[in-house]
Amino acid sequence: MTGSGSAGRRWRWSRAAGTFAAVPPGGPVDVIDSWLVSDGHVVALDAHLDRFTAACATLFSVPREHTSAFLRAAVRRIPARGHWFPRMELTARDGEPAFHLWLRTAPPRGATVRVWVHDGADRRRHPSVKGPDLDWLTQVRSAARDRGADEAFLRSADGRLVEGTTTSVLWWRDDTLYAPDADRLDLLPSVTRTAILRIAAAHRTRVVHECPRPEELDGLETWAVNALHGIRPVREWVGTTTVAGPTPRARTWQTRLSALAADIFQEPAVDRSQKPVTR
Repeated sequence: MTGSGSAGRRWRWSRAAGTFAAVPPGGPVDVIDSWLVSDGHVVALDAHLDRFTAACATLFSVPREHTSAFLRAAVRRIPARGHWFPRMELTARDGEPAFHLWLRTAPPRGATVRVWVHDGADRRRHPSVKGPDLDWLTQVRSAARDRGADEAFLRSADGRLVEGTTTSVLWWRDDTLYAPDADRLDLLPSVTRTAILRIAAAHRTRVVHECPRPEELDGLETWAVNALHGIRPVREWVGTTTVAGPTPRARTWQTRLSALAADIFQEPAVDRSQKPVTR
């Protein structure tokens, strides 16, 4: 087990020994997943673990019980105090698949976001999995930052808005919440987007799925959402005539989303017979 002094460390999991060994950060990865941990609490932990497990099984035929054993051990290494953004990794390029835990402190959370719409093709090979396209997505996000934006939104071949390099997109028209149509677009199964849509159902908020072009969001309240930042309303569309709309709903819905955070050590993914260390 590890304490806060291990911030920034990357650990390789040995299934045979049931232990972790420190390794250098960085290097190639094939599947990843991350989530915000605030004083031991996480929003929708099981959904993140399920997504990672499914990706490992689908792309590399890793037995689910192997992935589950790694995840149980990895979760127990996350400190119970502080703000963390751990990354679960599978590397399968060099022989036997290997699991890693990168225990990172959480970066500052943004309240709003400036977005740039990527003007090239969506070159992701596996849009529904986090990891295989990480290098290309990082390049696109870097291009957005060079233009004064925080995030880049991707478009389909026919110009429809898909999602961001690290975010999912939601928007409002009057009292209706809109989400991209997963039946028509190649989307990552966003845990945060799903959580927000469940909140909408609980509050009887009408939800519609569609595939707009970026310019069709002119003047609308638009959100970029993910596990780190939660809900960030778009405050500027960089390099376009699209105008960001007012954002009267964002704060209330961010509060509702944050209220879903549960004790990470009480989630079913963790073996409760092993008491977490207070760190």
